[in-house]
Amino acid sequence: MARGASTLSLALPPFTKAVKYLVIANVGIFAAMLLMKGLAPGLYSYITFATALVPAAVVHGWVWQLVSYSFFHSGVGHVLFNMLALWMFGAQFEMEWGTRKFLEYYFWCVVGAALTTIAVGYIGLALAAASPGTPLFNVLASIAGTATIGASGGVYGLLIAFGLIYGNREIMIFPFPFLIKAKYMVTIWILLAVFGALGGQGGVAYFAHLGGALFGWFYLRFLPRHGLQVAASESYYGVRNRYYRWKRRQAAKKFEVYMNKHRREEFFDEYGNFRGPLKDDDKSEGEGRGPWVN
Repeated sequence: MARGASTLSLALPPFTKAVKYLVIANVGIFAAMLLMKGLAPGLYSYITFATALVPAAVVHGWVWQLVSYSFFHSGVGHVLFNMLALWMFGAQFEMEWGTRKFLEYYFWCVVGAALTTIAVGYIGLALAAASPGTPLFNVLASIAGTATIGASGGVYGLLIAFGLIYGNREIMIFPFPFLIKAKYMVTIWILLAVFGALGGQGGVAYFAHLGGALFGWFYLRFLPRHGLQVAASESYYGVRNRYYRWKRRQAAKKFEVYMNKHRREEFFDEYGNFRGPLKDDDKSEGEGRGPWVN
């Protein structure tokens, strides 16, 4: 439920195209993995190991984990919260931005959350090596070998976007029966993630939450308004056009050098029309005038 400046709406957001497919994919994978865990635990363990985000595995070439981890969840509550948030906030942005930009932003935050987790893990390794025995540094170092799963990085990216763009919109946090402005709700969730990240071993996944929010803020603050794909396309055509202009300038310089070596009247008549170099037999026959031009 959301309330604008003067109206109160109890309508649920629509299932937009990309949001619908993301929800189906996440819930379907969760159900399949749950079934596989009971029927084929060995296969379940292998798929979990191969698709979860493990920083040590990513730096050794398992780069698909930067995205694949976001489609797997650890429990019903985990997948339920993420999918509800994806539906509530993602549908709003897909309707406003369009499917292409929404998916670009969502997976930008997913990958950003993964990169943040990897960076924290390896910074922790360096700090632990420099100061062995420090509890916080040891916890950070453990992240490099810890598996992370869930779409929370992308969801926190959507949350930060909602707080920045619709900060004064009032929403209800189910099941609490009161309204709160979006900017305050987002602040609360970010603070919870910060406290969770500093809370020890159980705080590993919270670094992914904060990473998703950080990359979402960076995208909205610094990247082009129409998205990365449009910016890349514009950059490509800009580079191509600059190259063609350079080629034309080079050709013009060569032509100018060539013209400087010859008399102008050999190529242009008294009206400025190009006629090409005159041959001796043309001159002798009195046909030196260029062709008539309308």
